[in-house]
Amino acid sequence: MAEHEYDLIVVGSGAGAMLGAIRAQEQGLKTLVVEKTELFGGTSALSGGGIWIPLNYDQKPAGIKDDLETAFGYMKRCVRGMATDDRVLAYVETASKMAEYLRQIGIPYRAMAKYADYYPHIEGSRPGGRTMDPVDFNAAKLGLAALETMRPGPPGNQLFGRMSISAFEAHSMLSRELKSRFTILGIMLKYFLDYPWRNKTRRDRRMTGGQALVAGLLTAANKAGVEMWRNSPLKELVQDASGRVTGVIVERNGQRQQINARCGVLLGAGGFERNQEMRDQYLSKPSKAEWTATPVGGNTGDAHRAGQAVGAQLALMDWSWGVPTMDVPKEPAFRGIFVERSLPGCMVVNSKGQRFLNESGPYPEFQQAMLAEHAKGNGGVPAWIVFDASFRAQNPMGPLMPGSAVPDSKVRKSWLNNVYWKGETLEDLARQIGVDAAGLQDSARRMTEYARAGKDLEFDRGGNVFDRYYGDPRLKNPNLGPIEKGPFYAMRLWPGEIGTKGGLLTDREGRVLDTQGTIIEGLYCVGNNSASVMGPAYAGAGSTLGPAMTFAFRAVADMVGKPLPLENPHLLGKTV
Repeated sequence: MAEHEYDLIVVGSGAGAMLGAIRAQEQGLKTLVVEKTELFGGTSALSGGGIWIPLNYDQKPAGIKDDLETAFGYMKRCVRGMATDDRVLAYVETASKMAEYLRQIGIPYRAMAKYADYYPHIEGSRPGGRTMDPVDFNAAKLGLAALETMRPGPPGNQLFGRMSISAFEAHSMLSRELKSRFTILGIMLKYFLDYPWRNKTRRDRRMTGGQALVAGLLTAANKAGVEMWRNSPLKELVQDASGRVTGVIVERNGQRQQINARCGVLLGAGGFERNQEMRDQYLSKPSKAEWTATPVGGNTGDAHRAGQAVGAQLALMDWSWGVPTMDVPKEPAFRGIFVERSLPGCMVVNSKGQRFLNESGPYPEFQQAMLAEHAKGNGGVPAWIVFDASFRAQNPMGPLMPGSAVPDSKVRKSWLNNVYWKGETLEDLARQIGVDAAGLQDSARRMTEYARAGKDLEFDRGGNVFDRYYGDPRLKNPNLGPIEKGPFYAMRLWPGEIGTKGGLLTDREGRVLDTQGTIIEGLYCVGNNSASVMGPAYAGAGSTLGPAMTFAFRAVADMVGKPLPLENPHLLGKTV
């Protein structure tokens, strides 16, 4: 068996793994990244790229007030005891330092001043400013050759499936700001006039969201001299006689190769949502790997199993970063429905035609509500998102662009009764999708009444600042609109996810713990490969990528003998 030697081996190439590799290389550690698939970037490349960073550097310029004790209290309440206080505090203290480091290596972010934390009802939440969105990145800085090794973004994150849009621009369009038409025109003109670039590749020169983040990380990794292998899946971890992890065995070019690590191994290989056997073992039922919105071929739990084999403790294995998803033909993964469901004039129903949740709420709770409704016997899987002709004309929904731009006559014929269903009446639509007609008609009537009154009497949709972010501010309630004008439409939703939350249990330095709570020397873990510091919650947009990179930042500090001490230990154990 061929052998190689490095100081640090990083398994995976998502945001957490890549930041750890860059930081380690800059700190003098000879670093190798091994990626299972043929493309770098993992699920991070498909993401919105947001990071949840309390006390970030862009809050003050935006006029946002925040403080550490308040942020710590909010996150601790969200976590509900499913992550230790010292890990929570380590995150809140270090996240802003990590964000500053990203800026230093060429990946600046900006605070989203109006994007609220996901749980406005929990003390310590903020109405905006903790979530940050990456600044646009010019793909030419990465280079065409390296761009071809990077996972492309999902069609849902692009205008007409090809032009990049930022989170700020998406909000402007969906909330019908006056400038939004000019914004769209500007994006289209910039793309189509960039003929020299488009002549080389179909991918947009302007990269936003997760594409901007991953492209920036790959550029920084190349600059730092990080060595990176593709098509090199992890097979097992190597230990010495004392139990210290000293390397990995991967398969490369059809052969098993041992790679020795002088300082340690950092696992950042994602979750296990693409492994049906592990889903069956740990997740709520029903559960299918095909429903997930993450990359096909990755996130199969290989590193979870390798960690278990050396005695690692697992935690939070029955939790996921849930999101409703939709099957779109020819797209490699199911598409996550993150924001369209919040727009006024649509509703989500079960097989009885009844609403069962706040459609505008956080997407993890949306997925959990679907599963809970199904467990009650009410047919929550699949659920159906229903809207009328007025909504169809004005708004996007999944792969359907607004009817004013792409009318039904221009939509692919094969999508009818496959991606979307259409009926002249609600009764006709109910018959086609197999839900109770009387229930559907009654739900539409109630929603129309709520829209006119400006108050959802069942689920209080639009009743908080988070709901209202994606809505129409011109309405009495930004998230409520009538459903009364035929024809009527329905699209099918599944309880998918953007990753699993469970994994190897770590301490505040990212060091893996064994089943007795003892550190496994030489082994570190971050991202969805580890048990989330967020516990069962999703504190705000960016609660996956923020911790992944922050704990990679802390892990490298520990590897080089400069662990980051807690600056506010007096907060530990404090009742909140």
